[in-house]
Amino acid sequence: MKKTLLASAIAVATFSGAASAQTMSASELAAKMDSMPTVYGNIQYVLYHDSVKGGESVVEHADNGSTLGVKHDHEIAPGITGFFKLEMEGLNADDKDGEGDNAGLNELDEAYIGIKGDSFGQIWVGSDDSTYERAVDEISQYYEVATLNIGADYTTGEGDMIQYSSPSFGGLTLMGAVQINGDGDDQTLSDKGGKKSYPYQLAAVYEMDALELAFAMDSNDGGGSASNENTYGLRASYDMGDLRVTGEYHTTKDASDTYGVIGYYTMGANQFALSYEMNVADDATDTETSTVTFQALHNLSDHMYVYFEGYLGGGDDGVYGVADESERSIASVGGVYYF
Repeated sequence: MKKTLLASAIAVATFSGAASAQTMSASELAAKMDSMPTVYGNIQYVLYHDSVKGGESVVEHADNGSTLGVKHDHEIAPGITGFFKLEMEGLNADDKDGEGDNAGLNELDEAYIGIKGDSFGQIWVGSDDSTYERAVDEISQYYEVATLNIGADYTTGEGDMIQYSSPSFGGLTLMGAVQINGDGDDQTLSDKGGKKSYPYQLAAVYEMDALELAFAMDSNDGGGSASNENTYGLRASYDMGDLRVTGEYHTTKDASDTYGVIGYYTMGANQFALSYEMNVADDATDTETSTVTFQALHNLSDHMYVYFEGYLGGGDDGVYGVADESERSIASVGGVYYF
């Protein structure tokens, strides 16, 4: 496991007293170093042009989600591992003079603890990507900028979660999650606010050679959506060497239906992706919104990559806030350094 300079410095400071009392062997020092948490992070910059036909046009240089995190795991007993992760974002690395809410690592991205084992899978508690997202929401989660990607209409959040993932049973993995919303938790819908609720998600993923099939549902019981009906999602993915193709379908009664397909092609240090997404709202006119997205990404090294992403949004007139118009486009270039 690679350690950062920061982790090494912490280790030296921590063990310097012990080293002065007795001489450590190289193997003992290596073991102590391996017991230290791993520090990781990234800085992400993007320059984009966002234009709505007949409306506003914006050029912006921005932080695209820079993060800093720490993680660790250790053996509790033979075959059982404990783990934790804490990741912060909101660095706003593009603006040195940012103040208040625009300064520092002021947003929690992920924070959880858990245990895992080959015989029972893993269970973890805290804030993390949701079970539904990991199982079936692949397309909208893939892109770097993702401003125009549509995604599915599910509402259970990523905090106050208890999640479980089983071992693989002949290629079949079962997953589940429940969100604990207490009396004092803020909830969006007025008829839900200030009341306990326990929205949950269930998922099953089956892998057989190059084929992967997934099903998931979200109960949407925690508020935040005009429809309190369940969301159901299906995903099918197939890997053909350097080419991967994924198709998705998501539906929520009295809310919307979402369709999507994406293809990825890897060629050495380069990766190309092209996708199409469409959402049909369950309203009086069955309002349609669609997005075509293209990405070209180049890995400069094991720790740095650059990319171009282009988005072309369409649909029915007015979907982007301009009457009698239905076109929005985004062109972006970005770079990421991660460790």
